[in-house]
Amino acid sequence: MTEINHAPMAHKAGLGCAIRRIEATIAAIPEALPLLALRFAIAVPFFKSGLTKWDGFLTLSNGARYLFTQEFSLHIFGNQYAYPAPILMATLAGIGEIVLPILLVLGLGTRFAAIGILLMTAVIQLTVPEGWANFHLPWAAMALALAVYGGGQLSLDRLVGLSARKS
Repeated sequence: MTEINHAPMAHKAGLGCAIRRIEATIAAIPEALPLLALRFAIAVPFFKSGLTKWDGFLTLSNGARYLFTQEFSLHIFGNQYAYPAPILMATLAGIGEIVLPILLVLGLGTRFAAIGILLMTAVIQLTVPEGWANFHLPWAAMALALAVYGGGQLSLDRLVGLSARKS
């Protein structure tokens, strides 16, 4: 009678059990933690950019004025177009880049703030088209996830009852 070596099968079964245990451990992480991390991850670059647009309370920086009037243009269908009302656009961008990240960090109006960031990302994509892979795609993905799932348990939305869906 020949001996059958069951060791490779046992090894595969043991590896499968280990993978399932690891996966179950990861799946046990409360949804609130990755949603909180997403809120901070998207808020930080936008807030830091917003700080560069101001020289004081509602005083647009010379750098922001220059960029929006001289450097930035919209790249649409292979053509470049100057920003319409560039000072107004710089002001709105500066306000959005300060207010929306603060709302996201607090988890207040999370879905609306995330949609605002998503729209800003679309305009940024039209302005700097070569940034899509390294910046704009991850920003859009984070903003879309927050728009869909909301701020989670660790948000003011949940605390004040603004959350439409339990996360």
